[in-house]
Amino acid sequence: MPHTQKDAPIVDALEEMRAMRLVPLDVPGHKRGRGNPELKALLGEKCLSLDVNSMKPLDNLCHPVSVIRAAEALAAEAFQAAHAMFMVGGTTSSVQAMILYALKAGDKIILPRNVHRSVINALVLCGGEPVYVSPEIDERLGIPLGMKPEAVLAAVRRHPDAKAILVNNPTYYGICSDMAAIGKIARDHGMLSLADEAHGTHFYFGKGLPISAMAAGFDLAAVSMHKSGGSLTQSSFLVAGPEVSEGYLRQIVNLTQTTSGSYLLMASLDLSRRNLALRGEEVFEKVVALSEYARGEINRVEGFYAFGREMINGGSVFDFDSTKLAVNTLGVGLAGIEVYDILRDEYDIQIEFGDIGNILAYISLGDRLQDIERLIGALSEIRRRHHRDPKGMLRLEYIEPEVAVSPQRAFYAGRQSLPIDETSGRVAAEFVMCYPPGIPILAPGEKITDGILDYIRYAKEKGSSMTGPEDPEIAHLNVLKEV
Repeated sequence: MPHTQKDAPIVDALEEMRAMRLVPLDVPGHKRGRGNPELKALLGEKCLSLDVNSMKPLDNLCHPVSVIRAAEALAAEAFQAAHAMFMVGGTTSSVQAMILYALKAGDKIILPRNVHRSVINALVLCGGEPVYVSPEIDERLGIPLGMKPEAVLAAVRRHPDAKAILVNNPTYYGICSDMAAIGKIARDHGMLSLADEAHGTHFYFGKGLPISAMAAGFDLAAVSMHKSGGSLTQSSFLVAGPEVSEGYLRQIVNLTQTTSGSYLLMASLDLSRRNLALRGEEVFEKVVALSEYARGEINRVEGFYAFGREMINGGSVFDFDSTKLAVNTLGVGLAGIEVYDILRDEYDIQIEFGDIGNILAYISLGDRLQDIERLIGALSEIRRRHHRDPKGMLRLEYIEPEVAVSPQRAFYAGRQSLPIDETSGRVAAEFVMCYPPGIPILAPGEKITDGILDYIRYAKEKGSSMTGPEDPEIAHLNVLKEV
């Protein structure tokens, strides 16, 4: 009997396996929790009884032929894709698989620079060459905007040998590019179109939201189901259009994905897909309503600016994700990261991130009106108690890079460690970024400038969580010995 969106094949197979009362003379070694009572007490017996290894009744993630295959077919249908693959290494692994599918050593890819580090990591692995399309900057917010089709087309004409175009859509801030136009540019020039949709799962299920990558005709999209889709952390989908070779894509995925796929993660993907396929439109209507209510109330608090659809200009902001609650904080004289810390430390509110000038509260299917009211009240109090003169605050979140050598060459080249104050003018051999959001301030192969160093110092001073360099204190940076 054919499966429908009401089914969850992996979950059904796991429940049947539990009923069999199998003697577990295989891995994992906790043996359904008996070998680790503390873990069993923490997670529960049922959870650990489903944390099992691949076996014939449960299929195999590396080469699915039965229940995983059926679950992937349902996911493909739900995401309007030709193919879908369960990913258990986070959307990082989905993004890297897309790029490894599209590129070989020396191949070019057209992309914005404000991408997640997973994109540049993939270029380190495969030896691809980035061709950056610098985004426009919103001067008030200091944030990069979307990719304008005309800028993408100009890059394509300068580099007709490029193999792919990648778009991150939406951005962390909810900014969306003209996906249909960019997808057409890629098709017209024989290039693959790739979308980092880590923050756009809901586009496939919500009504009145921006267009999804698959609906826009993209070849590949990395969809972070655990962000707005409700699955467990580290679970993701890689979805593909009809022109993508499913067999070769699977081989690419298997280069880096584990051979011991977590059935807890896969079951969460299976159930979350079913939930959104059946109830997604209703769910995300409520999410949008909550976000819009919060935006309106926060904008009544002097100094804060919760931006939204008024940003749409038909070009660099083609559309806006109304579920995103991003708030500019500079008007109250506080960096975003400072507000982020105050919300957690003084009000017991954990938001998604704070950067130099903005915060992001991630509103999704599990949020409640009382949670939103609590955030609004906290921001009002922060304005009253912590307001400072905003003079002299750094605003710019994006610094245009100067690429000296490829990420792969820089990462593996001879390097030396220098005090950070002595690195201006040198070429970076490692990443520096604030996490979240995980967008590199500096990537391997890029020239270090005084502006970048000022940004790093400022971010450290404001309390941003800095990652990437070998030196955890970021007092030193690795640079190329020679170019």
